[in-house]
Amino acid sequence: MPTPRELAIRLAEIYGHEIDPHRTYPTGVALSGRLRLAALENEIEPVSTLAAEIAQPLFAGDEVLPDQAPCLALACFSDELAEVKPDSTAAVFLAAQADRFEADPDIRVEDFFFASTLLGRAFRATGNASFESRLSAFYAAVDTMQDNGLFWHCHQAPYFWGRGNAFAALGLAEALTYVLDDALRSRLATMATTHLAALAGYQHESGFWHQVVDDEHSYLEHSATTMIGYAIARGITGGWLPAAQWTPIVERAWEAAASGIGRNGEIVRVCIGTGPMASIDDYLERPASDGVDARGGGFALWFAVAMMSLP
Repeated sequence: MPTPRELAIRLAEIYGHEIDPHRTYPTGVALSGRLRLAALENEIEPVSTLAAEIAQPLFAGDEVLPDQAPCLALACFSDELAEVKPDSTAAVFLAAQADRFEADPDIRVEDFFFASTLLGRAFRATGNASFESRLSAFYAAVDTMQDNGLFWHCHQAPYFWGRGNAFAALGLAEALTYVLDDALRSRLATMATTHLAALAGYQHESGFWHQVVDDEHSYLEHSATTMIGYAIARGITGGWLPAAQWTPIVERAWEAAASGIGRNGEIVRVCIGTGPMASIDDYLERPASDGVDARGGGFALWFAVAMMSLP
């Protein structure tokens, strides 16, 4: 089986080389993954230069991201670029997108990620405490975790969608990466560990998670697995998950994810874009793509680099 480094290099050759036509977050995730890999490989200068060139139309205002959270979250690489290229206006761009973010009042799990990656990174990049305060207010409104420890997709869709719960895990991990307030960190860590403990109980023996987390007959879905695996890896390196307990779980997730990545960056069984569905059957029947997939590839790259960083 390829190592995390080998797969990260393979994925970085395919993903994060252009702004996708829909101007959505997978581009930012892939650019972030390429920057992180480059830092580990001592190649940060050429890769950061290319990332700045790719994003220049956005930084210069020649193109404006649509006023929708999945599009604004494309900026999620910007703080990492600003650290190595402080003259690129990346931090200004990030703060501007974070200013525009508004969460869906129906408490969609996607917003866990969008809020955390935008507001959390903007807080770190600018030091503006209002971003941290807005992130705290967002999580104070979250009321969709159920007694089984999982999150509904939203109030309108009270179902335990796989990538939806992965968005929740990913968002909490992102928030814990950036926030500093002790009370907020404690609240988020409790929510994150409760949620991940619940998810661990639903991990398939193969290491994957299901398209519907609590339905063992639903298909094994790749993006949920990489996103949850990434959240666990970040929890271990961040010190809020004990390595002895969680390393076997994340290693099973990695083995599953790696088995679903092809020689040319193809990803198996990535659920297509999914808004709130009207019934559980809609989630069970939701198609999955097999092939080069920006969403699946970007998150797989993040997971591979996170596995490289484990102790």
